[in-house]
Amino acid sequence: MSLFLPTYFSPISQYGMIFQSDEILFEVEDNFQKQTYRNRCYIYGANGKQLLNIPITHAKSEVKQKTKDVLIEEGAQWQKQHYRSLKTAYNSSPFFEFYEDDLMKIFEKKYRFLLDLNIDSFLFVNDALELQKEHSLTTEYFDHHQKDYRNLASVKRHPSCSHVPYIQMFDDKYGSIQNLSILDLIFMEGPNTISFLEKVAVTLE
Repeated sequence: MSLFLPTYFSPISQYGMIFQSDEILFEVEDNFQKQTYRNRCYIYGANGKQLLNIPITHAKSEVKQKTKDVLIEEGAQWQKQHYRSLKTAYNSSPFFEFYEDDLMKIFEKKYRFLLDLNIDSFLFVNDALELQKEHSLTTEYFDHHQKDYRNLASVKRHPSCSHVPYIQMFDDKYGSIQNLSILDLIFMEGPNTISFLEKVAVTLE
């Protein structure tokens, strides 16, 4: 069983390790930290690397929020913005239309907890790629774990990752961009995404 943090349409590095794991355990009892992929992902937009960020409600007290308790900011129009950005970036990609209907369900559903959204994004990818990965949530915090991939959720302290380059929407302008959201790879390669995940290499700290 491998330990991950639940993130928003996780980067390719995380799905490379998910693919190579038998069972997935999501850490939800840890304290929420900024600068992670919990509430953001990066796609390949017309101007290069583009951030999609989910606004969250920050705790007003000194007590730190656990991952499982983080709330999405009410009234924010992030779902419309994210879907519009994805459609603008990938509408002409080989496989966007193939996955669009299932993807739309996530952007039409109302979420209160960030965790629920992140699990749904995992289930979308799990189904789209037919990974058939069983997952569970922690009931206590783990200081250490034999197969610990929680660092893959960090934006700034992310372990080094490499994967085989693939054709991207705007690589003729900005070149290849490594380790974007798994959506970038899915929309470009569809079912062939699996062959790329098999070759992902991650060096953990």
